[in-house]
Amino acid sequence: MRVLPSLIAFGLAMVAAVGLTGCTTTVDLDPAEAANDPLCAEVTSNLPGMVSGQARRWTDAQATGAWGDPAKVLLTCGVEPPGPTTLPCQDVAGVDWIIDDSDAPRFRVTTFGRTPAVEIYLDTTADENGDGVSSRDVLDALSPIVSVLPVDGQCLDRGEATPAP
Repeated sequence: MRVLPSLIAFGLAMVAAVGLTGCTTTVDLDPAEAANDPLCAEVTSNLPGMVSGQARRWTDAQATGAWGDPAKVLLTCGVEPPGPTTLPCQDVAGVDWIIDDSDAPRFRVTTFGRTPAVEIYLDTTADENGDGVSSRDVLDALSPIVSVLPVDGQCLDRGEATPAP
């Protein structure tokens, strides 16, 4: 009977998958205040398995995502939408991002003009293998997913984030 070899092969594949996932620890994060917003569920349920060459990892907080081991990219949905700022603002795939580079080569980027807001921490530092994440790759991968969030403002000047009239 052909079913038995297929079931055995499937069982072995599942054991291998469980063994591989057991090697990576869960990333400990805090949920944002509005993490229970249904729109955050829509965002996080569509997060990709890879971002800038980093594999996705499990997190222990609602509406979050993490990639890399150690984590190089952390995403939190449901953060307080930012107000006007003098920080630079950049459009990526129709999503405005405020860029805080005060801790470079670690960056915090936050959606502007979207509610709920999404915040991403990324570490562009190369690891012992010379691997780092590209902020452009990260935003290129995540902006289309975040673009489902309703727009309630936009950056008027790419030099700073100011609400649309």
